[in-house]
Amino acid sequence: MLTADNLRAYGANVDEGISRCLDDEEFYIDLVKSVIPDERIDELEKCIANKDFDKAFEVAHALKGMYGNISITPIYEPVSEITELLRERKDTDYSAYLEQAKEQKRKLVELYNARK
Repeated sequence: MLTADNLRAYGANVDEGISRCLDDEEFYIDLVKSVIPDERIDELEKCIANKDFDKAFEVAHALKGMYGNISITPIYEPVSEITELLRERKDTDYSAYLEQAKEQKRKLVELYNARK
């Protein structure tokens, strides 16, 4: 179950996220819930594996904005690192950042699916 308290414990900057939602906590939680089904981290991983760095940058940049706007820091940080590397179209090892982002997304999904 997503609550402001368990999102804080997860590492999200909830206060910042809520302030972006005009101090409407319920709206903020609804926005966080809306990103749960997003599968673009997998798409990003495929683009990088295929060395399609232009498309990978587009996907990473969109993810960075999405997670940044709702202050989901545990996913935002690795995605932000990937975005900056891809901005220069670097052919480098992205696996640590991708694994971190995927693991944090898995934890967010688990939090969402957890019962009270």
